Amino acid sequence: MHGPPLIGWLLVALCAATGGYCLLQMRGEPPGPGRRIAGAEALMGWGMAVMAVPSTALDPRPWGPPALAAVFAVAAVRALLPVPRGAGLPGHRLHHAVGALAMVYMALAMMVGTTGGHHHTGEMAPGRMAGGVPLLTGALLVYFAVYVVRSGLRLVPMTDGAVDGAVDGAVEGAVDGAGAGPPGARWSRRPELRHACRLSMGIGMFAMLVAL
Repeated sequence: MHGPPLIGWLLVALCAATGGYCLLQMRGEPPGPGRRIAGAEALMGWGMAVMAVPSTALDPRPWGPPALAAVFAVAAVRALLPVPRGAGLPGHRLHHAVGALAMVYMALAMMVGTTGGHHHTGEMAPGRMAGGVPLLTGALLVYFAVYVVRSGLRLVPMTDGAVDGAVDGAVEGAVDGAGAGPPGARWSRRPELRHACRLSMGIGMFAMLVAL
């Protein structure tokens, strides 16, 4: 992605909003697999937002890329560690591991670019990142392209029923009143919003890999 800084700020806004929603979802989830998944997605969203900040506004060198690589290396290992049966969906954990490793890969590419002395190579979205293995970048692009398409197809039937669900929810909310729980907790459990956030993060990851 070699556009103006505006593109980078749009990515920052998208990823930060997604991370914020995941934090709200964590608050509405009881302790268990759902909260861990929301936490991993919040970390991913905020990490992507930090990485997408244009270097003209915040130059990450020299501490930024190593710090991001270390954080997401730990996240990848944690996602791949064996867990008790029923403590998390294997598909979610595998996807989180792939996403975390992709972040490590992009952070390492930023390190190669900044140490190579290229101008603005630390910039993620609007500039050009030096480094990266074309074959690995292509494989990650294919993975996230498929993930985006699959997430979009799963979201369509949910949004088709969202209007009827919103009407029913409004009626039930008027009847139940305050006993239904905090509004943030109710919204955080809407499945279409969860899938929309995962779709947004997939699009953001694809765009950031294109800029590699």
